Amino acid sequence: MADLARLAGKAFLVIGRAGMDLYADPPGARTEEATRFTTALGGSSANIAAGLCRLGCKAALVTRVSDDAIGRFCLNQLDAYGVDRTHVQTEGGEARNSLALVETRLEDTQSVIYRNGAADFAMTRADVEAVDYAGFSALVTTGTVLAAEPSRSACFRAFELARAAGLPLVFDVDYRPYSWPSAEVAAEVYSRAGALCDIIIGNDVEFGFMAGGMDRGLDKARSLIAEGARIVVYKMGEEGAITITSEGEFRTGIYRTKALKPTGAGDSFMAGFLSTMATGGDVKTAVLTGSAAAAIVVSRVACAPAMPTPDELARFMAERPAPV
Repeated sequence: MADLARLAGKAFLVIGRAGMDLYADPPGARTEEATRFTTALGGSSANIAAGLCRLGCKAALVTRVSDDAIGRFCLNQLDAYGVDRTHVQTEGGEARNSLALVETRLEDTQSVIYRNGAADFAMTRADVEAVDYAGFSALVTTGTVLAAEPSRSACFRAFELARAAGLPLVFDVDYRPYSWPSAEVAAEVYSRAGALCDIIIGNDVEFGFMAGGMDRGLDKARSLIAEGARIVVYKMGEEGAITITSEGEFRTGIYRTKALKPTGAGDSFMAGFLSTMATGGDVKTAVLTGSAAAAIVVSRVACAPAMPTPDELARFMAERPAPV
């Protein structure tokens, strides 16, 4: 496995989708009753990249977007957040960008995501082979990129190339059932990816799914450490997280906040976690920082625009006791 000290370079290569999110406006409105929507950059990988840039790191995205107005919206948004899109290709024809209609509500939140003919699934091995991996500190990917071909094979090829360059591999499980042909295929592919990676982050449902049962999720997370992973974070929603390393385990709580919505927590957790590791923080501090970033994002509208700056994050954590 790679040396995690490499993270100090603060330059992350992120693989996966960028999309457009449409939020029913004003906050609290239901989609079927809304007469207006606000737009935001979306897609888990693009959100992570935007969050890393907000927190003082560099991030480059590898993906494909549709060759139309929605794709151009995504490109413009990546530019606005400072995400390097050198390796973002356009896909023509009938390919369409990921599009999500989301509500800023806590109760009975609806999220309708359109992934028909998704442009990001058209990413190829040639796309990832065009990257100079030596210029980056880590490769980050989310599970959705593995849901279809040719992006699945491209991602595993990126793992090979990143590993050859000495980069740590970071995997956000990010299971979205609607993207997969079957749960069985998803579980097999996720387990294969997890066995290759140095840092794996997911929630209890995702690890339980990988293990074939919710009651075996924590055992699955522990088994990844036994297979060679360096850090596994097993998130449990309001119950906090269990973080597992080769040195042992520790449990942390969450930062309480007045949440507006449940979405965006995972992407912001990853950005906060990695940016802290990149600046020399220990694993527990990184987990707590990720938890604080998640608490901030769920208290604001949208995901990418809600990502905190370093000052906002430091102030938020200073005003609250560390959760246990």
